[in-house]
Amino acid sequence: MTEPADATPGAHTPRSAPAPRPTPAQPPTRAARAHSFNAAAAQYAAHRPTYPPALFDALEELTGRPLTGSRVADIGAGTGIATALLHARGARVVAVEPGDGMAAQFRRTLPGIPLVRGSGDDLPLATASLDLVTYAQAWHWTDPARSVPEALRALRPGGALALWWNTDALDVPWIAEAAARTARHFGIDVSAEKRDVNARAADPTGRLDLTRRTVRWSRRVPVDTHLANRASHSVFLVHGPERTAPFLAAEREYLLRAFPDGQVEEVYEVILLCARTPSGQPAA
Repeated sequence: MTEPADATPGAHTPRSAPAPRPTPAQPPTRAARAHSFNAAAAQYAAHRPTYPPALFDALEELTGRPLTGSRVADIGAGTGIATALLHARGARVVAVEPGDGMAAQFRRTLPGIPLVRGSGDDLPLATASLDLVTYAQAWHWTDPARSVPEALRALRPGGALALWWNTDALDVPWIAEAAARTARHFGIDVSAEKRDVNARAADPTGRLDLTRRTVRWSRRVPVDTHLANRASHSVFLVHGPERTAPFLAAEREYLLRAFPDGQVEEVYEVILLCARTPSGQPAA
């Protein structure tokens, strides 16, 4: 039997005083994960994926109106990835973001688009003032008991609420394997958190008649960009470099063996949930 590394040869440990067992690390809180992005806003802006044009085509179909000229609020806008695309489609968009770091990065990237500070649970927006309220990668940080009535309050009759997430395409073997390694290392299955999004999970209140669409797309990026993207997710940010750096180094070696040219194709399925408010009557 091998002695523990810190044991003195021949030392006797009384049976009445067994060596203490290590205490399992407590999982990071939801609030800690939500706030973790503020310290990594520049990394988030540089490496997170965008969204495909087909997503906004589906959004226009489900809402029954073009984005051009629509009054839109993008909630939990972060660094402005979705906000910029909505603006490019002709929407009159205002961004809402609670985090200091993310808001500062947004203003550097998109100085011409209005940004107000606030959260989805308490929107700083006028009642019945919007055609569309969007949450890109952000709804899961809200409390639906508060965010659902707030979104409905801000929407005009006939307006719409749209929620969407880029999710990993787990039918691609290397992506599924990477997701499994991440889940084992950190004890959090991030892919499942997004993949399991559905109408009941998004709106436990049952007030929304949500329609679901899935849009598949991909992007080809260098291995280091892919790893920087992964490292910008909350499960990495809350654990710090002492735990994430060795994992990412091992992932880099794995990926370079699998992709000797140093390029990987990230494949995503955007999950879109959309609900329209009744026309001709107050939304909330």
